[in-house]
Parts: sequence; C-alpha cells; structure tokens
Amino acid sequence: MSPRHNRPKGGENPAEGPRTPPGRFGLENTEEWMGEDWKVRHVAGASAVGKRYRCPGCDQEIPSGTPHLVAWPEYGGVDDRRHWHKACWNAKDRRTTKVQRSRNAPKH
Repeated sequence: MSPRHNRPKGGENPAEGPRTPPGRFGLENTEEWMGEDWKVRHVAGASAVGKRYRCPGCDQEIPSGTPHLVAWPEYGGVDDRRHWHKACWNAKDRRTTKVQRSRNAPKH
C-alpha cells in the first residue's frame, strides 16, 4: 500500500481555497452573516484561563478555560468582538433575535 498524499490532485488551484488566508495558527476565517463579513477566531481553552465571557447566542456564561470562538464584523473594532460557544455560533441563524433572561440571571 502506498502512503497517503495530502496534496491536491492535478488541476486544482490552491488559491481557490478559503476567502481569506488563515490567521495565526490557521484558526481564523471569514464568514458571512446578516449581510456582512465576520471574522471568526477559535480560542483554545488554555488561552481563556482566568477570563469569563457571556455568550450572546444563549446569554449563558462561558466559564474560564472553556474552548470557544470570538466573532466580530470584518471592519469592526475591539469593542465589537463577541465570545460565543461554538454550538451557539453554528446555530445563530436558527435563534430568535431577542434572548430573554430569567429573573435571577446575572446582568453583565
């Protein structure tokens, strides 16, 4: 049996890959959502130690050390970045526009 080759077969153009070149460590890409391009970067759990975020998709806290992703509009600034659970980002088109909190949920 011959070894596996992870190279494109003849005729494929590698330049026709992702719309943008991968970011640091190849974990950043661009996705279209709500008519605009969004940058999406995966965050490893080890990079998120000591930090807690609130997911805008489910309005639940992302505990410290949990792998998740950060998304922001392509031309947005640092204040536009939002930390999402990966499943919530993938389900963003199936969710309603307004997430209701329970009465005793923290408001941060």
